[in-house]
Formats: sequence, C-alpha cells, structure tokens
Amino acid sequence: MIRMRTLLDDDAVARWISSHEGWRRDADLIEKEFRFPTFLHAVEFVHRVAELAEAADHHPDMDIRYDRVRIGLSTHSAGGITEMDTTLAGEIDRTAGP
Repeated sequence: MIRMRTLLDDDAVARWISSHEGWRRDADLIEKEFRFPTFLHAVEFVHRVAELAEAADHHPDMDIRYDRVRIGLSTHSAGGITEMDTTLAGEIDRTAGP
C-alpha cells in the first residue's frame, strides 16, 4: 500500500504524539523506546518490526541496547514526518503488545 509522502505540519505531529503514549518528536523524526524482559525478547521485537517495515517499504532506524529498543521514523525522501511514519508507528505499537 502506498501512503502519502506529504509532510505533516507541526500541529498534526503534535496531535498524533499526544494520542500515542511514549512517542516523542526529535526534529524531523518521531521516536520511542521500548523495554523488554530480556535481550532475546528485544531482538524478537526488532525482527517483527523489520517484517512490518519491509512490507510497508518504509524502514525505521533501530537501536538495540540489551533490553531496550529505540525506534526512529522519518520519511527521508520527504524531508520529515509523514503519514507513512505515523502509520508504521501505530503498527509497531501493536506488535509490541501491552
């Protein structure tokens, strides 16, 4: 599915962040840190995110630090945050579970 690559304005990004726990804006990206019980759980999560990202043809920055995974999303071709980022972020939240 092709999603819009039009930049979201600051208000739209702020509204999205306010309704999605743990996400924050850092300049031209949205990011969130996820914590897991073990390193293996963190790596399994990264694998699930990789599958989602590949299916969406939209690849986040991911940083694994033992039991923590930081995900950063930005649509580089558009120069910032687009609906592609917020859509994938929502899918990432769902795969992380409660």
